[in-house]
Amino acid sequence: MPKPLPGPSRLSQILQHLNKAPRATLIGVKSITLTLAQRNDHFGARHFLKEDLPRIRFANPKIDIQVNKLVKTTDETWQPELVLGFSDGRKQSFNLSNKWSSTIFQELMDTAGGSSWTRWTAERAEAGFPIVEGPPKSHDSTPSKPTTGAAAVLP
Repeated sequence: MPKPLPGPSRLSQILQHLNKAPRATLIGVKSITLTLAQRNDHFGARHFLKEDLPRIRFANPKIDIQVNKLVKTTDETWQPELVLGFSDGRKQSFNLSNKWSSTIFQELMDTAGGSSWTRWTAERAEAGFPIVEGPPKSHDSTPSKPTTGAAAVLP
């Protein structure tokens, strides 16, 4: 009896994620500094840190990336921030408050993605696809059809 073929290895899955299109190559960026809450807040920035920053690191090994996870109490109201340091000495800051990770990635790539990113966005727009995979355009929590039964009377 032949042995069943094993599924993709964990390493191959990681490499597939790191090489996922679009390639996150940044042009003219020397450093990235991400500042966010250590826990219980800044969810889009935390998801960006987990999903997109490894792809950026893999595509840009020479960029200095610093992540500052700070303790934030419920009384504090500071916002998460991403700062790009460019090779020519200028800096650009992004406020990440209430943004999805896909929006953060798209803004970063719009700023420093270069010609390959411009080509990617043109191809996606021409094909009618979203530029990056993310949440649906409508964040409406209203049900599409009227609720009936117990759901209609429960708060």
